[in-house]
Amino acid sequence: MQNQNISSTSSQSQPAQQIENGALLMRLTLGVVFLAHSLYLKMVVFTLPGTVQFFASIGLPPSMAYIVFGMEVVGGVALILGVYTRYVALALIPIALGAFWVHMGNGWEFSNEGGGWEYPLFLAVALVVQFFIGDGRYALRRSPSLFGERAPELQAQ
Repeated sequence: MQNQNISSTSSQSQPAQQIENGALLMRLTLGVVFLAHSLYLKMVVFTLPGTVQFFASIGLPPSMAYIVFGMEVVGGVALILGVYTRYVALALIPIALGAFWVHMGNGWEFSNEGGGWEYPLFLAVALVVQFFIGDGRYALRRSPSLFGERAPELQAQ
């Protein structure tokens, strides 16, 4: 009887560890993507002045380009470090949905001219998933749990 409890406890912690590892991998991937889209794409490829002009050309306030750039940089770093991951993911969802809106007229595939909407939509959904699954392992500042206490199988870690 006692062996059953031990084996059931250890089988509960393995899925919990897998969830924590999956959340870590998702967090790092999203962080790198947002850094790449800000520091490389907006600053190097299009340049910040070019990004500002693009925002103006689609009817957005030009200053919004700086806000988006800043949110992507800060959000990307925060995700990589694991600083309040749930809040950061939630804050970046409008950025991903804005990119979805911008690319909507270009068709589904992101390889289409002007980029399609599949990738920005995937990023938005991935951010929602990150919000629900939380920080993952090695987070510097853990987000509060969505539903009070952490699940019992995660408390042992």
